[in-house]
Amino acid sequence: MPSRWSGRDTQTLSAVAMSALLLASAGKHFDDPGFFSPVVPDFLCRDDSGEHPNGPAAVLSREEWVALSGLLEAAAAVGLLLPMTRRASAGCVTAMFTLFLAGHVHALRKAYGPDGTAAQRRIHSLRLPLQVPLIALAWSLTNPAPRKPVRP
Repeated sequence: MPSRWSGRDTQTLSAVAMSALLLASAGKHFDDPGFFSPVVPDFLCRDDSGEHPNGPAAVLSREEWVALSGLLEAAAAVGLLLPMTRRASAGCVTAMFTLFLAGHVHALRKAYGPDGTAAQRRIHSLRLPLQVPLIALAWSLTNPAPRKPVRP
Protein backbone atom coordinates (compact mmCIF):
# COMPACT_ATOMS: atom_id res chain seq x y z
CA MET A 1 0.00 0.00 0.00
CA PRO A 2 1.51 3.36 -0.97
CA SER A 3 2.25 5.88 1.74
CA ARG A 4 0.13 8.99 1.97
CA TRP A 5 3.10 10.93 3.30
CA SER A 6 4.79 13.10 0.73
CA GLY A 7 8.36 14.33 0.90
CA ARG A 8 6.97 17.72 1.86
CA ASP A 9 5.00 16.20 4.76
CA THR A 10 8.10 14.43 6.02
CA GLN A 11 10.19 17.57 5.74
CA THR A 12 7.55 19.60 7.59
CA LEU A 13 7.50 17.03 10.40
CA SER A 14 11.31 17.12 10.57
CA ALA A 15 11.26 20.92 10.67
CA VAL A 16 8.72 20.91 13.49
CA ALA A 17 10.81 18.37 15.45
CA MET A 18 14.00 20.43 14.95
CA SER A 19 12.11 23.58 15.91
CA ALA A 20 10.84 21.97 19.13
CA LEU A 21 14.36 20.83 19.98
CA LEU A 22 15.74 24.33 19.35
CA LEU A 23 13.01 25.97 21.44
CA ALA A 24 13.66 23.58 24.33
CA SER A 25 17.38 24.24 24.09
CA ALA A 26 16.82 28.01 23.88
CA GLY A 27 14.75 27.85 27.05
CA LYS A 28 17.48 25.89 28.81
CA HIS A 29 20.01 28.58 27.85
CA PHE A 30 18.11 30.96 30.14
CA ASP A 31 16.94 28.47 32.80
CA ASP A 32 20.33 26.79 33.27
CA PRO A 33 23.07 28.81 31.51
CA GLY A 34 25.75 26.91 33.43
CA PHE A 35 24.95 23.84 31.33
CA PHE A 36 26.18 25.69 28.23
CA SER A 37 29.05 27.68 29.78
CA PRO A 38 31.71 24.98 29.32
CA VAL A 39 30.93 24.81 25.60
CA VAL A 40 31.91 28.45 25.00
CA PRO A 41 35.63 28.46 24.08
CA ASP A 42 37.79 30.63 26.32
CA PHE A 43 39.23 32.62 23.41
CA LEU A 44 35.74 34.00 22.68
CA CYS A 45 35.13 35.17 26.24
CA ARG A 46 35.87 38.70 27.34
CA ASP A 47 37.54 38.92 30.76
CA ASP A 48 36.48 42.10 32.54
CA SER A 49 38.45 41.30 35.70
CA GLY A 50 41.75 42.33 34.12
CA GLU A 51 43.41 39.04 35.14
CA HIS A 52 43.79 37.87 31.54
CA PRO A 53 44.33 39.85 28.33
CA ASN A 54 41.39 39.74 25.93
CA GLY A 55 42.04 38.42 22.45
CA PRO A 56 40.52 39.94 19.31
CA ALA A 57 37.61 37.48 19.31
CA ALA A 58 36.74 38.11 22.99
CA VAL A 59 33.90 40.53 22.35
CA LEU A 60 31.30 39.09 24.76
CA SER A 61 31.41 37.54 28.21
CA ARG A 62 30.69 33.82 28.58
CA GLU A 63 27.20 34.60 29.91
CA GLU A 64 26.50 36.92 26.97
CA TRP A 65 27.58 34.21 24.48
CA VAL A 66 25.24 31.71 26.14
CA ALA A 67 22.34 34.19 26.02
CA LEU A 68 23.08 35.15 22.40
CA SER A 69 23.18 31.52 21.28
CA GLY A 70 19.87 30.92 23.09
CA LEU A 71 18.30 33.84 21.23
CA LEU A 72 19.71 32.57 17.92
CA GLU A 73 18.28 29.12 18.58
CA ALA A 74 14.85 30.60 19.36
CA ALA A 75 14.91 32.69 16.16
CA ALA A 76 16.01 29.68 14.12
CA ALA A 77 13.19 27.60 15.62
CA VAL A 78 10.63 30.14 14.42
CA GLY A 79 12.31 30.35 11.01
CA LEU A 80 12.08 26.59 10.55
CA LEU A 81 8.33 26.66 11.13
CA LEU A 82 7.71 29.13 8.31
CA PRO A 83 7.89 27.47 4.88
CA MET A 84 9.16 30.65 3.20
CA THR A 85 12.14 30.92 5.58
CA ARG A 86 12.74 27.22 6.25
CA ARG A 87 15.60 26.68 3.78
CA ALA A 88 17.52 29.78 4.90
CA SER A 89 16.91 29.00 8.57
CA ALA A 90 18.02 25.40 8.07
CA GLY A 91 21.23 26.63 6.45
CA CYS A 92 21.84 28.93 9.42
CA VAL A 93 21.11 26.10 11.87
CA THR A 94 23.52 23.84 9.99
CA ALA A 95 26.22 26.50 10.22
CA MET A 96 25.43 27.16 13.89
CA PHE A 97 25.64 23.48 14.85
CA THR A 98 28.85 23.13 12.86
CA LEU A 99 30.38 26.10 14.69
CA PHE A 100 29.22 24.61 17.99
CA LEU A 101 31.52 21.65 17.25
CA ALA A 102 34.49 23.85 18.21
CA GLY A 103 32.89 24.55 21.57
CA HIS A 104 32.12 20.90 22.18
CA VAL A 105 35.71 19.92 21.34
CA HIS A 106 36.93 22.66 23.71
CA ALA A 107 34.69 21.38 26.51
CA LEU A 108 35.81 17.79 25.91
CA ARG A 109 39.48 18.79 26.04
CA LYS A 110 38.91 20.61 29.34
CA ALA A 111 36.95 17.65 30.73
CA TYR A 112 39.90 15.34 30.03
CA GLY A 113 42.38 17.90 31.37
CA PRO A 114 43.82 17.99 34.89
CA ASP A 115 40.80 19.84 36.33
CA GLY A 116 38.16 17.71 34.59
CA THR A 117 35.84 15.41 36.49
CA ALA A 118 34.42 12.02 35.58
CA ALA A 119 30.96 13.58 35.20
CA GLN A 120 32.29 16.24 32.81
CA ARG A 121 34.08 13.59 30.76
CA ARG A 122 30.86 11.55 30.52
CA ILE A 123 28.67 14.53 29.61
CA HIS A 124 30.99 16.02 27.00
CA SER A 125 31.85 12.64 25.51
CA LEU A 126 28.12 12.28 24.76
CA ARG A 127 27.40 15.86 23.72
CA LEU A 128 30.05 16.06 20.99
CA PRO A 129 28.87 13.10 18.85
CA LEU A 130 25.23 14.23 19.23
CA GLN A 131 26.09 17.20 17.02
CA VAL A 132 26.52 14.94 13.97
CA PRO A 133 22.85 13.87 13.61
CA LEU A 134 21.73 17.43 14.42
CA ILE A 135 23.92 18.81 11.63
CA ALA A 136 22.65 16.12 9.24
CA LEU A 137 19.00 16.84 10.05
CA ALA A 138 19.47 20.59 9.71
CA TRP A 139 21.28 20.09 6.39
CA SER A 140 18.48 17.86 5.09
CA LEU A 141 16.04 20.73 5.63
CA THR A 142 18.02 22.98 3.26
CA ASN A 143 16.89 20.91 0.26
CA PRO A 144 13.47 21.67 -1.18
CA ALA A 145 10.97 18.93 -0.48
CA PRO A 146 9.65 17.09 -3.50
CA ARG A 147 6.06 17.92 -4.29
CA LYS A 148 3.41 15.29 -4.03
CA PRO A 149 2.57 14.00 -7.52
CA VAL A 150 -0.79 15.13 -8.83
CA ARG A 151 -3.00 12.18 -9.70
CA PRO A 152 -5.50 12.46 -12.50
